[in-house]
Order: sequence, then C-alpha cells, then structure tokens
Amino acid sequence: MTTYLEAEANPIRNTGAIRLYGPEAFEGMRRACGLTARCLDGLAELVVPGVTTQALDDFVYDFALANDAVPATLNYRGYTKSVCTSINHVVCHGVPNDKPLKEGDIVNIDVTLIVDGWHGDSSRMYPVGKLKRAAERLCEVTYRSLLLGIEAVRPGGHIGDIGEAIQSYAESERCSVVRDFCGHGVGKLFHDAPNILHYGRRGEGPEMKPGMIFTIEPMINLGRPHVKILNDGWTAVTRDRTLSAQYEHTLGVTEEGCEVFTHSPGGLDTPGIAFEREPAAAE
Repeated sequence: MTTYLEAEANPIRNTGAIRLYGPEAFEGMRRACGLTARCLDGLAELVVPGVTTQALDDFVYDFALANDAVPATLNYRGYTKSVCTSINHVVCHGVPNDKPLKEGDIVNIDVTLIVDGWHGDSSRMYPVGKLKRAAERLCEVTYRSLLLGIEAVRPGGHIGDIGEAIQSYAESERCSVVRDFCGHGVGKLFHDAPNILHYGRRGEGPEMKPGMIFTIEPMINLGRPHVKILNDGWTAVTRDRTLSAQYEHTLGVTEEGCEVFTHSPGGLDTPGIAFEREPAAAE
C-alpha cells in the first residue's frame, strides 16, 4: 500500500512514503534545477579530446561555489568528487580522474547542485569530437527514451507507465534497459521515495499525484542490460563491455501533466537530433 504525505508538515527523512510538495517547493526546485542546467550548459564547450574528467569536476566545484551552491555528491557516502563522469561502457557513477578523454568517446556527466536545501539533479551525454554512428544512435535512443518517459507523467497515471514507455521503445530499437539503477524522488532529500523504474507495465506501481517530484534517468545499453560494480565501490560498467548512455531530468507532477525543472536554458540538453515531436508534458 502506497502512503502519501504533505512534504512541508513531515520530517526530512526517507520513510518510504511519497511526498507531495506545494508551490514554495516547486519554486525552490526551479532555482536548484535551473542552476544545475546552467552548469551542464557550461560543460558543453569543455568536453573535447584531451580534457580530463578531473578538470570537468573542478569546473563544477568552482561553478557551485561561485553561485552559493554545494555539489550534492561531494562527500556523499564517502564519494570524494563533485560530479559523476561515465565514459563509454561505464553505466553510471564513474569517478573523475586525470585520464584524458579521447576522440570518439561518449561521456555522461551527472550533476546535482544544492541551492537553499533543494537538490537539482540532471545528467546529459556529451560527445568527445566526432562519434561513430553506433555511439550517436545510442545517445539518440536514450534521449528519446527519456522524452517518452516524461510524456507518460500525468496525475492519475502510474509509475509503471513511465517504465513501460521507456522499455518498449528502447527494446524496439534493439537496445536494453539497465535494471540495477532507477530514478528517485528528490527535493530536500537527495534520494527519496518513490523509485522510478525504467521498465515495467502500464497501470502498475504507485499512482502519480500532483506535487510529486522525481527524476527520470534511463540508462540504455547497446548490448545486454547486465552491469557490475568495479573495485572502487562506485563505478558501474556493462558486463559485456558494450556502450551505455543516460539522460536525466528532474520534474514535478502538476494538475495538467508535469513541469520539467532541468531543461537547458541554451537548448543544449539534446543529442543534436531533431525528433518528430516533443512530448506535451515537457513543454
């Protein structure tokens, strides 16, 4: 049985209940997510062959401090960096280091900035120079999967509607959906209920209600969906060493559909591909 609670009247801890936020919280999330989107925009011109992921991490740290924000991942459960940088077959939680990026790499940069206690969480794929068609196509499919997941968000719908939309499309494109990680509730807490699975069946899972805030962040593989965690305890990679990609937005459920908080102010959050249509929920 799913429990819902009014966020403002309850303690800030993950109890498994789903929080319903009011207008003040939505405004706080707009500020935090807007700053995160600006930070991701700023990274776009920095991702070139020869740059290190540590240099990208340094940029995010400096950007956060210059804007009175805090990187949420820094010292989170022992993690020592300000971002996650996941390259090629790394699915998520790649740790920045001094190894330079190479021509043809794809890298996901996952940024969460805390502004006045609110967490703005988003990630994008960045091409490093010219990509091979397989890498380009994976980014296109992953981005389209995110859009279809967003399109499924509406009051009265179910979390399973999101997963079904993503899974059915990704698998129709001969890709696979990672099961080991999921989206999540977010707000004053970095990770909160509900879990947002990127696979599933329409009509299953908790009902979506106005005031819910969560991320959708599908991880799509060219090969099989299975992953393993490396010895650093963080980096997740595809077991078959095939490419993986991810896009992430934070959104809030409204009376009409949803509001996406993390859209790029510069229009830089797409893989550069013109799709037939944008979902109405993302407008």
